[in-house]
Amino acid sequence: MKLPCVTLGALLLLLPAGHGGMGTSAIDLRTFVGCAVREFTFLAKKPGCKALRITTDACWGRCETWERPILQPPYIESYHRVCTYNETKLVTVMLPKCAPGVDPFYTYPVAIRCNCDFCSTATTECETA
Repeated sequence: MKLPCVTLGALLLLLPAGHGGMGTSAIDLRTFVGCAVREFTFLAKKPGCKALRITTDACWGRCETWERPILQPPYIESYHRVCTYNETKLVTVMLPKCAPGVDPFYTYPVAIRCNCDFCSTATTECETA
């Protein structure tokens, strides 16, 4: 499913949440390896409108990744997975105090299920160094 707000999707994947949808007492987040739905709060902004604080569910976690040298080209075997959306729903809200002529509607993804998978440019900004 393509998400209209790719930058937001990347932000939700990269930043840890302030309050856990999965209780921090149940899982040690310092050692957790995997991908889970977790509560996340962000500021929805659009030029010409006042910002709105939104709490939603996003993907959070660390996934197994590794590289090792090999003798044949490309000389590296790699296995890279990221914590990403498996299933989402889109929610639309109305931003407050928008200037005349500015569309007040803001759409963002809500994570239903997350998993460790390849980074897909259809839903996420996939950056490489």
